[in-house]
Amino acid sequence: MSDNPTPNPDGFDWHAAEADVSDRPAADVVDLDSARARKAGTGSGDTHYTVALDDEPTPGGAPVDPPPTGSAGRIPIVPVGWNTWPNIKHSTRQATAIGLYRLGFHTLRSPWYALLAAFWSIVGLFRMLGRQIKWWWVTEQYGLRQAAADTNDPAMWLKLHREVKATRLWRGLVLLAGLLILLIGGPILYVNAPTWALLLTGAGVVAFLAHIGRPDDRPIITPATVAGRFRRIDPDIILRAHYAAGLGHPDRPRQQIAFGSTMARDSANTGSQVTIDLPYGKTFDDVIKARGAIASGLDVSINQVYISRDPSSHRRHVLFVADRDPLAIPAGRTPLLDCKPRDIWQPAPFGKDERDRNVGLLMMWISVLVGAQPRKGKTFATRLLALYAALDPYTVLLLADGKMSADWDKFRLIAHRFVCGVVPNSRDNDPIEHLLEMLREVKKHIEDVNDFLASLPTSECPEGKLTRDLSRKYPLLRVWVLVMEEFQTYFETDDQDLNKEIAALLSFIMAVGPSAGVIILSSSQKPSGVGAGDVGRLFNRYRDNHGVRFALRCGNRIVSEAVLGGDAYAEGFDASALPNGKQYAGVGILYGHSDDTATVRTYLADHTDAERILTAARKHREAAGTLTGDAAGEKVARELRDSLADVRSVFLPGEPGLHWGTVAERLADRLPEHYADATADAVSALLREHVPSVSVKVKGTVSRGCRLADIDTAIGRRKSA
Repeated sequence: MSDNPTPNPDGFDWHAAEADVSDRPAADVVDLDSARARKAGTGSGDTHYTVALDDEPTPGGAPVDPPPTGSAGRIPIVPVGWNTWPNIKHSTRQATAIGLYRLGFHTLRSPWYALLAAFWSIVGLFRMLGRQIKWWWVTEQYGLRQAAADTNDPAMWLKLHREVKATRLWRGLVLLAGLLILLIGGPILYVNAPTWALLLTGAGVVAFLAHIGRPDDRPIITPATVAGRFRRIDPDIILRAHYAAGLGHPDRPRQQIAFGSTMARDSANTGSQVTIDLPYGKTFDDVIKARGAIASGLDVSINQVYISRDPSSHRRHVLFVADRDPLAIPAGRTPLLDCKPRDIWQPAPFGKDERDRNVGLLMMWISVLVGAQPRKGKTFATRLLALYAALDPYTVLLLADGKMSADWDKFRLIAHRFVCGVVPNSRDNDPIEHLLEMLREVKKHIEDVNDFLASLPTSECPEGKLTRDLSRKYPLLRVWVLVMEEFQTYFETDDQDLNKEIAALLSFIMAVGPSAGVIILSSSQKPSGVGAGDVGRLFNRYRDNHGVRFALRCGNRIVSEAVLGGDAYAEGFDASALPNGKQYAGVGILYGHSDDTATVRTYLADHTDAERILTAARKHREAAGTLTGDAAGEKVARELRDSLADVRSVFLPGEPGLHWGTVAERLADRLPEHYADATADAVSALLREHVPSVSVKVKGTVSRGCRLADIDTAIGRRKSA
């Protein structure tokens, strides 16, 4: 690039025009060669990346984490952590906790610190004596005298020799005076000074000598807390990465990368961020495609590089580089484990994003689609939202489990309707018929809600919309949550007429339900290629009308597009590019919930956690009097009995184990109101989660059953939990 760039051929000043429109200065293109020439004092075209480019980067764009400011754009005089009484208490507790921790850490190690200090103080004493001798003898002048001798300059040598003799005499007198003061004054002070003064003086002398004596790489006091180490990202590295990715060229006219903001740490101190202005003609789409190349240029993992759009210009983007791979750090257990009542009108805690910020999902007025490969956390993510809804005693939960797994079985404790599988079984007889009844009930509920809202006076319902107060006041207006696990199975039954009716009902609920307070949570590992004709069309309509999408690791780009939508891929979001591995389970792209699309690490709620939460949710509903439908029936009441205690009670003294058939007979005999129809298989299934089914020998007969020791262990484990 020349020092005099080619002028604009049409004579139009685009920067001035942009300043007039936006009323703020625009980001200029940096002339790298000119900048470097001014720095180096030469006009060469040197492109070395260690040369600083800008003293003050040009402004432009919006920072990822803007500083806390008021409406007037002023930073608070008092920091946010100390500006209110709750913040003061929180900050004080935080500072006190870390202070007490450090105090305990160093107190425990103080004897070892004293031993190390005594050892290194001895070394430091000899080092200090050596330094004093070198200072007295003026050893630093030896090189000058030797140089005078080498150049055969006797006058200079004699001058230096006289100078060194005088200096040695003076310094020797100073050292002698200091030694006499120490030898005479030391014993006097030792006899007359108080003990505390002697201890403080001795500690100070030992600490000073130990500091001199210890090596630089061996600190005596080790830190109690260690700050994270991360790769330094500076502007030159950013430029190198973008140029290596083919997004510009440092030596071609108008092909330079410019900075729209200063390089800074984000507010959570998890990484570095900066706003980048691409050359004219380059777009945000080009950056998205080059994300892997940018990560290579930065010499970090692609999981550490995040690029977000800047609304002020299509050639501007915000680059965030995390210190470490944020997706490999688990988000932890769900906050729902406190089992407190929740409010469906408030955001549900869903997980943490790539910058360790809490991600909440407001489920009202939306439908959520969750898709992924098997065993990537799809069911856990969907269940997490359903558990939040379960803890609100004023929601009505309806669930259809198309894969017939144990993951959702405990929702029978609170579910208004529960459909399991597609094949007739002993519990649901014909699940497809039950599903149709459930969907028809949801459709009628939507129609009833809309009619009821239309009949309310404007003083109570001014906008004709459902509100939280109305949902609490009128039982008809309670929020309904419909969960469809592996919903594609209900579009692929053997009866095409049933498929069409199910598809039509789901499409109607999807289109009209959210406005009537019906929340839909759908999950699928096969979000495309389902059904044919009208069924396929209605399936696609149902899938595509979900307002919020959450895609965990998908097998390929086609599946990712089916879950997230084609627009998401055009914006650079591809769930098939998510990292693969056990440590990345539960990681997905949350699209459509806000303007910022986050990569979320979902909270964990395993089967035991879910049972604990749902048990508490049932108690909340019983206290509020909102238990309805299947959950209020005798079938669930039977399941809520203490099955372990019931089975334990049928063991006679001296019986180490029993067959399942014997256990069923005794339960039916002793507790007929609960176990009149119990069978060996039913009892085995009832205790499957608590005790193993093993081969038991009773009176010479070997059959499957349970051991008394296993039941006692399970009861003890439950009590300790």
